[in-house]
Amino acid sequence: MHRWLSTDAYWALGRTREKQDRAIAGSLNFGVYDVVSGEQVAYARVITDLATFAWLCDVYVDPSVRAKGLGTALVAAVREHLAPHGLRRILLATHDAHGVYEKLGFTALDRPEQWMAFAFGR
Repeated sequence: MHRWLSTDAYWALGRTREKQDRAIAGSLNFGVYDVVSGEQVAYARVITDLATFAWLCDVYVDPSVRAKGLGTALVAAVREHLAPHGLRRILLATHDAHGVYEKLGFTALDRPEQWMAFAFGR
């Protein structure tokens, strides 16, 4: 999974293993596994307080199994896992997968002018 993200995911290119391990330790982690081989074929990570807010990130599906609905199923499972906690929202950012998330009820921000971000050194 680290190899996937650090070499093939535009948002995590070059991410070190140490940084990935810290991210995993501070997150809820979800995986999809091949039923025959047991190999992991997809991953998603959620940063949340399990009370008010969650950020869905690092959603990745191995290229060999893309276009089979695994990403949609994974995000649906994440959403269902979080539903009982009464969160106000799940936030995410994507460059190219809006259609996947829209199928699951995600929408563009109603008032993006209210949101801000701070980025440490670009």
